[in-house]
Amino acid sequence: MCGIAAIVSYHNGPRVDESELLKIRDRMTSRGPDGAGIWFSVDQRVGLAHRRLAIIDLSASASQPMFDETGTLAIVFNGEIYNYRELRQQLSRLGFRFKSISDTEVLLHLYAHRGVRMLDSLRGMYAFALWDSGKRSLFVARDPYGIKPA
Repeated sequence: MCGIAAIVSYHNGPRVDESELLKIRDRMTSRGPDGAGIWFSVDQRVGLAHRRLAIIDLSASASQPMFDETGTLAIVFNGEIYNYRELRQQLSRLGFRFKSISDTEVLLHLYAHRGVRMLDSLRGMYAFALWDSGKRSLFVARDPYGIKPA
């Protein structure tokens, strides 16, 4: 089980405190002993953190936070998408390119293709936070049964 965290400072609020997000991330070490990542938006108004338990893709290319090739989308993810191979094939046929074999990267491309309607395609247990810098919005979701806590 991975651990995810996100902090967003709305409107004219203070910038995200890096030490605060690091404390949150490091408190979740037992949820993700295989790695840790942290990311802040250029304006320091958004921060994402991740503790990794590597299961599907053990390589560094599946580290999180993960970004799309444009750098517009950033995601932290906990869970497993059972139908990610099928979704990956569909997205590949549409021209999306993959650098990893992780289900996390499938989520990034699926969001780029379908937006929030992507949830209709997912089968699995999951929780994720996805920052879309183009829309300046944070999309947070979990599976309909609430199996995966954030």
